[in-house]
Amino acid sequence: MDKELHIPGIGLGFRREMAEDMIALTSGKPDFIELAPENWMGMGGYWGKILRRATEAYPVICHGLSLSIGSPDELDMNFLRSLKSFLDEHDVQLYSEHLSYSKCDNAHLYDLLPIPFREDAVKHIAERIEVVQDVLERAMVLENVSYYTPVAAEMDEATFISSIVNESGCKLLLDINNVYVNAFNHQYDPKTFLSSLPLASVAYIHMAGHEQVAPDLIIDTHGQDVIEPVYELFSWALPKLNPVPVLLERDFNIPEMSVLVGEMNNLRNLAHKAWSKQTC
Repeated sequence: MDKELHIPGIGLGFRREMAEDMIALTSGKPDFIELAPENWMGMGGYWGKILRRATEAYPVICHGLSLSIGSPDELDMNFLRSLKSFLDEHDVQLYSEHLSYSKCDNAHLYDLLPIPFREDAVKHIAERIEVVQDVLERAMVLENVSYYTPVAAEMDEATFISSIVNESGCKLLLDINNVYVNAFNHQYDPKTFLSSLPLASVAYIHMAGHEQVAPDLIIDTHGQDVIEPVYELFSWALPKLNPVPVLLERDFNIPEMSVLVGEMNNLRNLAHKAWSKQTC
């Protein structure tokens, strides 16, 4: 398979539960895969061989879990150097992380916690992005995350994200489901929010499912099918964006591969409809 990443391409998150099925696909293949490098770095044996087969078959994007870009702790330089080796070894074309933090006082919190929407946080994160990009020799891509309560906010989320992108020069991973979840939970208009973001800086898109656990609360789970209102928000956003890769996330409660292929086909059709004129 040609490993060049053709844009717009539709990808699928690479999980061990579906690894063999993804590698064996003969039709309905994703155009690329995305994996969490922390789950695969230093892997040998059976799973190391599976990883090699997958990265030889598909272009690869990496979406990290533990960098903790918003943490007050120092960046883990040993981790960054190991990460660079992994990205180089597997010819990873894009590396993204979450605009959140998951480590404090050298303790890993095993969750993606919201960063206070403050000017001092903007400056702190922009400085750390510069270090990460220097070590990795790649542009960094940061994802807007779901959150369930704001913390000591001095500005709104869209201004916070825009300020980080503008000050650091990083790229944006636009998670449409997270926009929908936050808009529902915090009662704002998702289209107004999207219009306030630096959409020219979007490097790729995430699409996923969620679970409504109360009349006024949605949880971002990545364990359900993408629902129609999220597809609608995706379709609304596409003409405002440059053609970029689109990734379908499914982390658990994984259905038959045919279901995931159907969701990828839905995304592919919507992206083609919106972007075909731009790519002519």
